Amino acid sequence: MSAHSHEHEHEHEHEAARETHAHAPPAKDEKIHSYHQVLGLALKELLVEKGIVTHEEIRQAIEARDAITPALGAKAVARAWKDPAYKTRLLADARSALSELGIDPGDTNLVVVENTPDVHNVVVCTLCSCYPRAVLGLPPSWYKSREYRARVVREPRAVLAEFGTPVGADVRLRVHDSTADMRYLVLPERPRGTDGMSEAELAALVTRDCMIGVSRPEAPKG
Repeated sequence: MSAHSHEHEHEHEHEAARETHAHAPPAKDEKIHSYHQVLGLALKELLVEKGIVTHEEIRQAIEARDAITPALGAKAVARAWKDPAYKTRLLADARSALSELGIDPGDTNLVVVENTPDVHNVVVCTLCSCYPRAVLGLPPSWYKSREYRARVVREPRAVLAEFGTPVGADVRLRVHDSTADMRYLVLPERPRGTDGMSEAELAALVTRDCMIGVSRPEAPKG
């Protein structure tokens, strides 16, 4: 029976129409917010209302964050490939070495680990999605997935093979678990046949996934 059956008969159709309209599915362009999104929006409006920040400052902060791309990390990798002294500094003190290139690594401790013919490194955050965002930008969705976070620790070789990056049994495989205070970035091996390439050309070979450790950079074909 209709929830409005107690209404007069001549009002029933109008009430039913209003009820249907109120619970109609949202239009495709209607944004639906989760609880935490609504909470975030409310907090933002409260901060603006209290005069702590302005809408313009929030917009600028979002744009600055969105502007960060893996190209920053790739720039450091390319410099390390070209300059052995810089690579030594990058591995010893990533914060200072990145600052040399005008890259701000953020507030957390960033550790750079090097892939070699004998050692392959891969990065994960088993608790959530800690990631060097200040250098690589936003993490990929698969990095945050429960499946990746669990399996790359339990069966890293199988996971890397699924990414198209087989690691031989004779190669030591190290899985680095990021935390809120410490993030990792992989310095991949330089591809063969790239000796004559410029630093900018080398940087173009370095992808986000290479610096997570799930893929390897490849020299251009031809």
